[in-house]
Amino acid sequence: MMTVSVMITQCAIRLYKPTPKNTFWSNIPLSSSSTIYSSTITKPSPRHFSTTRTMSTESGFYSLKAKLPNGNEYDFAELKGKTVLIVNVASQCGFTPQYKGLQSLYEKYKEQNFVILGFPCNQFGGQEPEDDAGIATFCERNHGVTFPLLAKSDVNGDDTNEVYKWLKSQKSGLLGLARIKWNFEKFLVNKEGVVANRWASTTTPEAVGAEVEKIL
Repeated sequence: MMTVSVMITQCAIRLYKPTPKNTFWSNIPLSSSSTIYSSTITKPSPRHFSTTRTMSTESGFYSLKAKLPNGNEYDFAELKGKTVLIVNVASQCGFTPQYKGLQSLYEKYKEQNFVILGFPCNQFGGQEPEDDAGIATFCERNHGVTFPLLAKSDVNGDDTNEVYKWLKSQKSGLLGLARIKWNFEKFLVNKEGVVANRWASTTTPEAVGAEVEKIL
């Protein structure tokens, strides 16, 4: 039995001939095969990609600048670690009484690194006709506003200021539309520089306050 098994095995070895495919691969040196593999296959690092994207999102807000009424620039890098509410405001709008509610909100939370920035704008019904000095006087006399007011500027169209270009790119409004619909729309930015929420003009400062408190 053992002799027959050995003979069968030897016959099988003599009958086997490598196919051209086997011959081709057997003649390629190991170093060449390694070179082909390394030159055609790359493996990106998901961890590195994710970190870069997060840094880009955070730095976007803090790299912004806005013009102040005195001509200087307000550097958003000063807002790092703060919760920020940004509102496009107007002096002759049906929502103008919201100034008082915004001021109350500011006074309530300003000691907890909360900031409100007002952006006067005349694009909605011509309801902010005053210049920067007139706007500041109106807000202080009638509503006791002490939170920062930026220079009067556009929030829609070709001349949109860079802050609102960025805000609208981060979160759409009603019906998925990016453009600002009216005065006193509101954007809430968290301590990481990410837009956490956006509200229409009809949302009161009191209603916004409940959401502000959650992320302080």
